[in-house]
Amino acid sequence: MRTTEVVVIGSGFGGLAAAKQLAKSAVPTTLISATAEHLFQPLLYQVATGVLPAAEIAPPIAGILDGKDCIDVIEGRVTALDADAQVLTYRTETGDRQIGYRRLIVAAGAAQGYFGHDEWADRTFSLKTLDDAVGLRAHLLDCFAAPMADTAAHTFVVVGGGATGVEIAGQIRELRTRHFTDVPAEVYLVEGAGDLLPVYGGRLSDFTRKTLEAEGIRVLTDTFVTDIDDDAVTVRGADGAEQTIATRTVVWSAGVQATPLAAVVAEAAKCETDRAGRLLINPDLTVGARADIYAIGDMTSLNGYPGQSPVAMQQGRHAADMIRGKTVTGTAFRYLDKGSMAVVNRHNAVVDAPLGIKLTGLLGWFTWLAVHLFYLVGFRNRFAAVWSWLRAFGGRARPGFDEVTVPARDSGGAADRERTAEREEPARVA
Repeated sequence: MRTTEVVVIGSGFGGLAAAKQLAKSAVPTTLISATAEHLFQPLLYQVATGVLPAAEIAPPIAGILDGKDCIDVIEGRVTALDADAQVLTYRTETGDRQIGYRRLIVAAGAAQGYFGHDEWADRTFSLKTLDDAVGLRAHLLDCFAAPMADTAAHTFVVVGGGATGVEIAGQIRELRTRHFTDVPAEVYLVEGAGDLLPVYGGRLSDFTRKTLEAEGIRVLTDTFVTDIDDDAVTVRGADGAEQTIATRTVVWSAGVQATPLAAVVAEAAKCETDRAGRLLINPDLTVGARADIYAIGDMTSLNGYPGQSPVAMQQGRHAADMIRGKTVTGTAFRYLDKGSMAVVNRHNAVVDAPLGIKLTGLLGWFTWLAVHLFYLVGFRNRFAAVWSWLRAFGGRARPGFDEVTVPARDSGGAADRERTAEREEPARVA
């Protein structure tokens, strides 16, 4: 059995931030990832709607950590943890393996949550992995290629009025207005709260709603989903009245829950969890009574911090700094909120920045563009993304659709259903 000083589980924002920070002190580290790629999850909706090709948001982990000789990368999935023995078991293509550690950082992310209706997972599309985005992209192309009279195929329902829901609804609508201009399409955005982007509130939420409604999106707030089947979704408004919408596309972005690994860690470390299965970690990011196990990111709950990449990255660096002796062990984590943002549609975004700065419209969109270019990993990805954004937002192209070949519709709107996929094997979130 091999051993190392630190094991990091997960190649998302938090896991990579922790590994990079440990490398500054040449701490022997093994990063275990379910895939060979790092996924830039906030841009999944752009892959799903053809704005970006899949490879532009999934650079290889080996390239990101190139030159950091103290870090080994293993592709595998952790299945068991013996906290007392400090041993992890992980599964690879060739079988189960074990690794010993002195410190462990768990950054395994979160899965989609359905508020007790897990059966809806098979009837909806989520946006948590690259597989999700590529699958939704192919489905959207099928729908836009369907006969004109097929109302259900041309009706799209997005559940959840947070950033992901707003962004995917806006881009689906833009497919109709700027790309498939001869296809009738109806987009609904369903949110249980009284506002879209409820964590923003006020002027930013109002701007978001008005902008989307001006583009023809039907925004239903104070509205909850009560049933989903293969061809319809039923919603109930604040007045108790129910409405059934015929659709073959329900995109679910309304909730999250912890991955199964959270339960494994909770049992091994004697740590409590919340209703979504997230680990209720200590202020210093340790788990239960274990001073040698840290948990970070979406799989955890601490002080009501949002499940966003900036939180995970700051937590990863904080845990790493305690391990490498740059921060006193046991120091409580404090999140520095640098603001939040969401794209509404082409050339419109909202930004909630520190010091009460709130941006909307084109200025907000350029701010969003600059921030995402900064965080995209690698020169190639930045350059490729800029070129794709210029084609999609400056023109009418959808570069991501070049990865999928769809025969043109005939004069009556019917399409040959055969499709040739021309893409790389998709990644999954670690």
